[in-house]
Amino acid sequence: MGAGGPRLSADPSTDPNVLLGPTAAAACEALWPLLLQAAHWRRHRRGTPPRLTAAHDPRLGMHQHDGLWQLHGAWPTAAHELAGPLLPLVADVPAGTSRVVGQLGQSLDGQVATEAGDSGALNGPEALTHLHRLRALCDAVLVGTGTAVADNPRLTTRRVSGPHPTRVVLDVRLRVPGEAGVFTDGQAPTLLVCDARDRARAAERVGDEQVLAVADLVDPAGDVVWPVLLAALRERGLTTVLVEGGGVTVSRCLAQGVLDRLHLMVTPVLIGQGKPGVQLPPVQRMAECLRPRARAYRLGGDVLWDLDLRDH
Repeated sequence: MGAGGPRLSADPSTDPNVLLGPTAAAACEALWPLLLQAAHWRRHRRGTPPRLTAAHDPRLGMHQHDGLWQLHGAWPTAAHELAGPLLPLVADVPAGTSRVVGQLGQSLDGQVATEAGDSGALNGPEALTHLHRLRALCDAVLVGTGTAVADNPRLTTRRVSGPHPTRVVLDVRLRVPGEAGVFTDGQAPTLLVCDARDRARAAERVGDEQVLAVADLVDPAGDVVWPVLLAALRERGLTTVLVEGGGVTVSRCLAQGVLDRLHLMVTPVLIGQGKPGVQLPPVQRMAECLRPRARAYRLGGDVLWDLDLRDH
């Protein structure tokens, strides 16, 4: 694991290499509303950051220092387990920039689905709850064409309290059907992102109000230019973006250097040949590999690896 860099962990006394135990329900219930309040403040910053206090005990709370939220008071270990991978998502985002967090659920051998594309029940309920927390703390959740077509995901926060993010479907070839749930269920704002040249066709499919047509979105090779896409999302007020999948989309973000963090939720199953998760151009020497600072957290039967890609 990488070393050094700013400490973003909730509990400085905790060894970052230790697999942490399951989260206690009481600590989650007390701390989760404070994390939601911190995310709300990040979106609507006005004046001095508030000092947040737990409803059940005024001695427990959260405060901000140098743009980062920290726990204060004698929170139990379970609260630190919950906060550790989530506090970086509610930190301040400097003006004119985005915070981009990737997320993949995968097998021990690095596959996100079978060869036929089946990813159902890959991760357990605790991992799914973590995913829904990520959605609630981010402004937007983005998926690529493959995930939208194969999974028809809802991309909501139905497992936790908190706001639904704006749902963003990146579909530069307009392959996602207009009747997909994200475009028709009305549960949350949704944007189909395409190149500006395809605005009319996209509007025919999902309605003009759900189209974000971006000039120069695609380079001459046909690849999405992620800084251009993120700038277009910032113009909509969407500065903290969760890239939820699939493996191809997350990998392209990583290759272009726009991911700040990556949450890999690894489940103890071996798929063999399937749909791979992270794919990067080959390197010849181990010294060329990415070695981000990492922390591991137990999520029921799964392990969450929280990778800080700005510290490697």
